[in-house]
Amino acid sequence: MELTAGVSFAGVIVGTVVAFLVGWLWYSPLLFGKRWAHDQGLDLGTAQDMPFAAMGAQFAGLFLMSWFVGVTAVSNALLTVILATVAFTLLAYSGGLFARQTDYVRNVNAGYWIAALVVMIICQGIFRGMGGS
Repeated sequence: MELTAGVSFAGVIVGTVVAFLVGWLWYSPLLFGKRWAHDQGLDLGTAQDMPFAAMGAQFAGLFLMSWFVGVTAVSNALLTVILATVAFTLLAYSGGLFARQTDYVRNVNAGYWIAALVVMIICQGIFRGMGGS
């Protein structure tokens, strides 16, 4: 299987960026950030305190996930990426249970991964529908 044939890389890139921005909003004080940070024992901090290595790794992971969405969309196997995302979200959730994270933290984290997947599927659908690759 070719991992690039037919994949809309415009959809992959836009899906990555939009999912990253959704994460920024998701974990911001505007949505779930204050309580999430409190329950994690963290301070949200300022722009100067941003964990840039973590953000870079997050962006790279989102790019790979968005590419995975593109590959499965091309091969008419989108349910594969949905199943994989739900499985990995559940595994991360179980890790949160082992780490004794609060229900709130686990649910916010799990919700973000599902939201990111939905964003990526929508972006891939839009750009594939426009014929972009």
